[in-house]
Amino acid sequence: MADNEVSLIERDEIERKEILKKYKSLLRSIRHDLTNEQKKLIRSAFDLALDAHKDMRRKSGEPYIYHPIAVAKIAASEIGLGTTSIVCALIHDVVEDSNYTLLDIKRKFGDKIAKIVDGLTKIQEVFDHTDSMQAENFRKMLLTLSDDVRVILVKLCDRLHNMRTLESMSRKNQLKISSETLFLYAPLAHRLGLYNVKSELEDLAIKYTQRDAYKEISQKLNAKKAARDRYIKKFIEPLRDGLDEAGLVYEIKGRPKSIYSILKKMNHQGIPFEQVYDLFAVRIIVDSKPEKEKADCWTAYSVVTDRYKPNPLRTRDWITTPKSNGYESLHSTVMASDGKWVEVQIRTKRMDEIAEKGYAAHWKYKNSMDGIIQSKSEGVDGWLARVKEVLENPSSNALEFLDDFKLQLIHDEIFVFTPGGDLKKLPVGATALDFAFEIHTEVGNKCIGAKLNNKLVPISHVLTNGDQVEILTSEKQHPKEEWLNSVVTGKAIARIRNYLREHKRIAAEEGKEILKKRFSKEKFTFNDDNVQKIVKFFKIQSQLDLYFNIQKGLISQDKLDIDSILNFKPNVNKLVKPIKVKEKASASGSKNEIIVGEDNDLSYTLSKCCNPIPGDDIFGFITIGEGVKIHRTNCPNAVSLMSNYGYRVIKAQWKENLIKQETKFLAIIKIIGIDDVGVVSSLADIISKNLEVNMKSITIESNEGTFEGTISVYVEDTQHLDLMMKKIQEKHPTMQISRVDINK
Repeated sequence: MADNEVSLIERDEIERKEILKKYKSLLRSIRHDLTNEQKKLIRSAFDLALDAHKDMRRKSGEPYIYHPIAVAKIAASEIGLGTTSIVCALIHDVVEDSNYTLLDIKRKFGDKIAKIVDGLTKIQEVFDHTDSMQAENFRKMLLTLSDDVRVILVKLCDRLHNMRTLESMSRKNQLKISSETLFLYAPLAHRLGLYNVKSELEDLAIKYTQRDAYKEISQKLNAKKAARDRYIKKFIEPLRDGLDEAGLVYEIKGRPKSIYSILKKMNHQGIPFEQVYDLFAVRIIVDSKPEKEKADCWTAYSVVTDRYKPNPLRTRDWITTPKSNGYESLHSTVMASDGKWVEVQIRTKRMDEIAEKGYAAHWKYKNSMDGIIQSKSEGVDGWLARVKEVLENPSSNALEFLDDFKLQLIHDEIFVFTPGGDLKKLPVGATALDFAFEIHTEVGNKCIGAKLNNKLVPISHVLTNGDQVEILTSEKQHPKEEWLNSVVTGKAIARIRNYLREHKRIAAEEGKEILKKRFSKEKFTFNDDNVQKIVKFFKIQSQLDLYFNIQKGLISQDKLDIDSILNFKPNVNKLVKPIKVKEKASASGSKNEIIVGEDNDLSYTLSKCCNPIPGDDIFGFITIGEGVKIHRTNCPNAVSLMSNYGYRVIKAQWKENLIKQETKFLAIIKIIGIDDVGVVSSLADIISKNLEVNMKSITIESNEGTFEGTISVYVEDTQHLDLMMKKIQEKHPTMQISRVDINK
């Protein structure tokens, strides 16, 4: 027998043992006792998956079966899902990747499992085997969410394992999958209460989309771990004494904030890592009986605030009124003895399990306990019902749907009351008009204003926690285009768009009849070809818009000269725009510095929304009519572009040997500091004289002893920019300095 045959046999035997080892580890991770019937069901699913994937390998070279076993283990141990979900996790790729059909699954495992696997297969078709996110298919797939949320829960497990093993994928796929994760999967995990999953998905996503920032924060967190642990230990010592005196049974621990949340704070506030003080939170978990949960949490809160002074503006009570995803906790930010702010979270063991395992834990408590707990889980069911309303809207286009669905995921909440005292949950930023549509579509359609705590306010008035709102209506009122600027909820946006579309359709029908009569009068045939010529003549997007404009008088009758329009001969030379080849990339007009695609034969321009410079991680995006645009991977628009239009993303990288002296790139920095005489002169000296950097502009605004401004400069690359920012910081140590995007 040849050596290579022996090595293959040895490899197969090693892998067979490893597969069985992983399967046994899966069984041990299941947190509830299995009946013999359940054990047989899981084994049957494992055997089926093993057979279906026997000749398949992952991009890493590992046997493919490792993946479904890992997904099932995440479902069992990290989310706490039951036998049905574990079975579905094991066979979630079987229909897509083998000769087994959905009918085979149905015969072997029954209708319920077959339905979940069908939903999972549809998600695979949308995301995993296409270059772009097919929003219409995604909507159809998500309709199963309200029927059986386990489809989404298992898919989140699948996505989490894919993110954990993303190293073996190509750079393009890393960016695409990471962007999809940030765009939809992490917000979805958050909305379903899976905070651990949400945080890990976000961290793993920026590990690939913002590699340098992730590496920097990760290294700094690790370097300060010992000091942070000592600080937490010192902080909680007096709390332990107080909690013991109060007779509470508890667990107390400190945990670092996620890298994503730290980076988000750095970007939002324009501060470096060293100025982010709340790098961790302290959590107190109380072991309480259901009837004593609220009292015990407030007792613990009293212990904390007796020893540390709380910030009244940063106290949140999600125990009295839980979030719609079921999250319950008391949050308070208190000042430690050294003057630093520390966030303290207080919750019970049940609340903590729901916070960790989300919707899955809801069902555990909902099915096993009485009305105390059941009433608190209805918020998730209510949210799912509202999502289904958006999903089932037949008239919205695919991208509008994605926007509406995203709105259902990402907003924090406020609590508002009706005149009768009923509580309504709305996203932060919701207006009186949002509230009207939340009550009923017709109430929203006819809304003319509101009484807010008995005071008249317009429909655009932004609501706050605790407001009592009475909606005023009129039969003469109807939705208008500008209303879309006054609402934030997916429901309100969808209802307004529906009305406007229907209104436009009716008006367009009348306009179509007007045009038909005009064709007849001038003795021309009314058909699609001729109508399309008129659309092009008036430079209108569609026939529907043409008919609507005619009905509204935006295209007057005297302009509808059918004979002249149909026989119009445009000057082709004037209409054809010259094509620019090898578009110059930099602000100063240098030669191409970027390799776009595989052969570097594509023209490109630098995107103005993020203004990339050498050293930035970049990608190319194929636009319609403007060639390839180069964006930074941390561009504000990157996540949306890569997740919605992955098929238009193209590889791009800076050439290694740029002649820096010939190339300058525009960058903008934001500065905030204490106002002082000569600050502008000092900045100009550092930038222009000391570093010989050319400034395009400097804008400074003073306000009550502080200033804020921006400086536009031409630099060679990110190292050059970093050096300049470092020199400014050395000269002005109290100043906050950060790079900003042009569109901010």
